[in-house]
Formats: sequence, C-alpha cells, structure tokens
Amino acid sequence: MPKRDFKRKDREEKEFDQKVIDLARVTRVMAGGKRMRFRACVAIGDKKGRVGFGLAKGADVSIAVEKAVTKAKKCLIKVPMVRETIPHVVFVKYKAARVLLKPAPIGTGVKAGGSVRLMLELAGVSNIVAKIIGTSNRIANVKAIMLALSSFKAIPERQAKKEAPKIKKLEPKKLDEEIVQEIKVLDNKENLIVSSADEK
Repeated sequence: MPKRDFKRKDREEKEFDQKVIDLARVTRVMAGGKRMRFRACVAIGDKKGRVGFGLAKGADVSIAVEKAVTKAKKCLIKVPMVRETIPHVVFVKYKAARVLLKPAPIGTGVKAGGSVRLMLELAGVSNIVAKIIGTSNRIANVKAIMLALSSFKAIPERQAKKEAPKIKKLEPKKLDEEIVQEIKVLDNKENLIVSSADEK
C-alpha cells in the first residue's frame, strides 16, 4: 500500500498560527428555556506581517473555534514594518479601549501584555512597546489593536531607510515617564485618535 504523506497535510494546515484570546459560555433565553452556547475569540497570524481575528459562537468549543478561525482568515491585514518595528507612534481609542503603540530599537523585544502581546507576536513585530490604558476587556483591546495596525501605510523598501524613525534607547526607569508624556501629547492631536464609536 502507498504511504500517506501526513507531513504535507500538517504543513498546509499550519499556514497560520492561531491562539484563543477569549472563551466564554453564553446563554440565550428561548421559549422552552435557556440555550447554552460557547463564544470564542481567536487570533491568527503568519508572523510575517499578516494578522487577523474572528469572533464566533457554537454549540461546542471546537465548533466555535473553527468558525472563529474561518472568520479570521477573511479579515486579514498586512502590517508594514521598518527595522523590525512599526513605522511610527500611534494611539487608538475604540469605545472604552485605549492602546498606545510605540516603535522600539532592535533587541528590545515585545514589551506588551494581555491580548495586545498575542496579536503583535502573531503579526511578527519583533521590537515594540505597547501600553493598555483603558478597559481590560480582551475583545475590545483586540479590536483596538486591529485598528492601530491597519492605520499604517505601506512603505516601499527603497524609502524604508529614509522614512524610518530615529529611535532612542530608553532606560527602564524613564520608560513609564516617556509613555505618559506621549499619551498627553497624542490626546491633544485629534488626527492621531481613531474613534469608531464617534463615527457611528
């Protein structure tokens, strides 16, 4: 009997890495009683600049995760990077979520927490400093980080070196002070604040 190539199937399935950001049990009141379902928020990325997320419900956890992955593949975005970091500072507000992203020099790593860290790792951003200022809701923070990453414009490779920001190394003690100053400056600039709630 011919041997089956299981390795080839595994490689095709692992085109994107996926991580479950949030998993909750939700109920809905029906005529005959309550119907219990599961809600899953899954993020996918190839660690080469493409990242996306999906939110879906299902009768089982595995069904909810599969639906969320299918939705995530339909809303992938491309994140332009310069010197293994983001092109510039961005501050995004989505409802109660507020996220600050700041470029960092090579060797800094991903200094972020929560769902923001997962999204940045899946996108392949190697050096960045991020801060969650608003709510701790994971889904709201994921939507905010998606707005932030989709706000960057694609930079050609020839102009990447010229337009790359000059990044200064910060000491650990002064890092929090610099973030607070950036927040105060960016709050006054309306063109850097993206608020989808106000548009609605």
